Amino acid sequence: MVRKQGIAAQARDGVHGANGVLLMMIFKLCARTAWEQAQQDGVYTGAPIDWADGFIHFSSRDQVQDTATKHFAFQDDLLLLAVESEALGDNLVWEVSRGGALFPHLYRHLALSEVAWAKPLMMRADGTHDFAGLL
Repeated sequence: MVRKQGIAAQARDGVHGANGVLLMMIFKLCARTAWEQAQQDGVYTGAPIDWADGFIHFSSRDQVQDTATKHFAFQDDLLLLAVESEALGDNLVWEVSRGGALFPHLYRHLALSEVAWAKPLMMRADGTHDFAGLL
């Protein structure tokens, strides 16, 4: 696996702050029950696939809809979590994944305070998800 250290490795759709660090929102698709558990625990530890891989999977704005189609089709009762990438520091690593694209992976638990917002992601009749007004 090829690793790209630091947030600046994926500058395509972000804005750079004064210190040169990439400022961008990244997204996590999350089952409502997992988010409710995180609120009880005070921290989000990820989904079973995250535990198996050793990091929490995120997607950029350009990637999240394809991620939903590929991995979450026909899954109802999902939330879309938005996180400012800069807040995650060096534990956020952009790594080559699907189709050679760089995806954000978080190598620690996610503090609830780092989540900018969590909003319901509605499922359409065809099993895809409606991102209107979310991205």
